[in-house]
Amino acid sequence: MHRLKKTVDMTEGPFFKKMVVFAIPLIITGLLQCLYNAADLIVVGQYRGEVAVAAVGSTGALTNLVLGLFMGLSVGAGVCVAHHIGAKEPDEVKKVVHTSMLLSAILGIVMGAFGFIMAEDLLRLMGTQSEPVDVLTPATRYLRIIFLGVPGSMMYNYAASMIRSAGDSKRPLIFLAISGIVNVAFNVILVVGFGMGVEGVAIATITSQYLSAAMAIVYLTKTSGPLKLSLKDLRISGAKVKRILYIGIPSGIQGSLFSLSNVLIQSSINTFGDQVVAGSAATGNIEGFVYIAMNAIYHVALTFIGQNVGARKFKNIKRITVYSAIIVTMVGFMCAAFVLTFRNQLINLYVDSPEAVEAAMTRLYIIIPTYFLCGLMDVFCGALRALDRSVTAMVISLCGACGLRILWISTVFQVFTTPESVYFSYPVSWILTATCHLIFVIIAARKLMREDREQREFNECSKKLT
Repeated sequence: MHRLKKTVDMTEGPFFKKMVVFAIPLIITGLLQCLYNAADLIVVGQYRGEVAVAAVGSTGALTNLVLGLFMGLSVGAGVCVAHHIGAKEPDEVKKVVHTSMLLSAILGIVMGAFGFIMAEDLLRLMGTQSEPVDVLTPATRYLRIIFLGVPGSMMYNYAASMIRSAGDSKRPLIFLAISGIVNVAFNVILVVGFGMGVEGVAIATITSQYLSAAMAIVYLTKTSGPLKLSLKDLRISGAKVKRILYIGIPSGIQGSLFSLSNVLIQSSINTFGDQVVAGSAATGNIEGFVYIAMNAIYHVALTFIGQNVGARKFKNIKRITVYSAIIVTMVGFMCAAFVLTFRNQLINLYVDSPEAVEAAMTRLYIIIPTYFLCGLMDVFCGALRALDRSVTAMVISLCGACGLRILWISTVFQVFTTPESVYFSYPVSWILTATCHLIFVIIAARKLMREDREQREFNECSKKLT
């Protein structure tokens, strides 16, 4: 029998301190990961101009759309690991690990090849312009190289998801810290030293992605316990794939649908010209840091609730959900205060023309102060997914966030054809979706507690009869 090692006991209180301690490495890890694209935009903005910024920035929503479906499967792997660890089933954890790593490699190769071949066509569908300023050509070159790094990105995300679900949030931080430094260094070397453009920052990004994947895989092969990865044991378990897909596919579809709505929004922004696109991309990248910080709390809720569901300690779910909401709101407010205080310095890292700066400020003032609502939406969604209601979470997100945004662009934006009109669709969708998620979390938790109580009563009656 494997010996199970956990950095954090997630099934016993007090929870608030444990959640904060577990969240801090997750936040730092996410911020380092966000540095990939930020370093790309900052370096090309400083040394290759705003057309290059627009080229890199215009690919973000599309990349997330293509990868979202399959990256969501890593959530399925993480939830499965959390459930089995909570239930003290190390052999089942081992099956999930080997199935997930092989699955991530296969999906990464398939998606990387698809994206490389279809890059230009996908960008054209988004409305990326080639006239009067050619953004399409450099954006295509950048995107094709980025897709070459998809296998590395997929394998790292699957490995990191499972490591975190086992209670270790520090190890992924170490991997990302090292690869993040490599990414920034390669950006400067390739763009400044060798005079490369968007190709240089893309190569730097995928190099760091493969490095982080390699470190995660080496760690899994060297560790002891149920997370240990043995290359000779790599095989697909049909039962585990079914379980991962049941949880992960709705998560992936949800991520893709969010990205689809963002692609539609990006396409609307593209109609205002390269200055607005550059300004929006600059603020959007700053938002990425805020989102990553708050999304870390989503993973906290997902992991803590997942382990308690596996351990059948349903009474802890309410406290963990409430604490997660409090923590994510605090993080959102702190991030907003920081960004608003240093808004000029932050935006000038990306763009410096008056038109682009003004466009960036317009988006920043609308979205940043309300971003904590996005955090609440994600936390309640994570709680619902950990409660084994991944399909419900997907449907709510489809109707609440994605459907509303598409409807907004089709109606409100057609009447008020301004960038501000586009940006207001975000906080409105966050409020509605978060509310719906919370309602269904309460329903799902109560149902699990009722079923558990009925099962215990049935077992007691059976003992008395025997």
